[in-house]
Amino acid sequence: MGDLLLVRHGETEWSLSGQHTGWTDIPLTDNGRRQARSLAPLVGGFRIGAAFTSPLRRARETAELVGFPDAYVDPDLREWDYGAYEGVTTVEIHRTRPDWYLFTDGVAPGPPEHPGESPEQVGERADRMLAKVDAALANNEGSVVLFAHSHFLRVLTARRLGLPASGGSMFLLATGTVSRLSTEHGRPVVASWNLRP
Repeated sequence: MGDLLLVRHGETEWSLSGQHTGWTDIPLTDNGRRQARSLAPLVGGFRIGAAFTSPLRRARETAELVGFPDAYVDPDLREWDYGAYEGVTTVEIHRTRPDWYLFTDGVAPGPPEHPGESPEQVGERADRMLAKVDAALANNEGSVVLFAHSHFLRVLTARRLGLPASGGSMFLLATGTVSRLSTEHGRPVVASWNLRP
């Protein structure tokens, strides 16, 4: 059975400024495009049986630049819906909620079109995505690659390892990186993390 590769999209203006970028559909910066292109040899070293991408532009663009323009677009790979915290930095949130922590507290409710998600709701999406990954891996055609976002991929990693969604807090994930989840003696493990060329 193959491995699960996690590709966080390249840099954006909001990843630089520290703004929570959930469903706001912003593009990569020029540096983000360079980061994405540089990942092609890392991912290309694996036999890929299936590729999935978030529908958001920054992830789709990363998938294309890495060499997967036909990656299957799956809405379960969207970033956390930050609700009222969309576009807001952690520093700004701490002015009114000094002890706030995303992975345990979730977000303040937002408008009807993106009301926000709790850690548990993001965990449920991650579990759905992992079921699709397992179905693809069961075909034994190689590894699976996901092009997505920091907080979502951190929760997905926690769920893969049997941790609660809040366990995603332990996996810092930089822009323009590849991480690999594998198995050892039939158990899921982190085989590599935050790789860049």
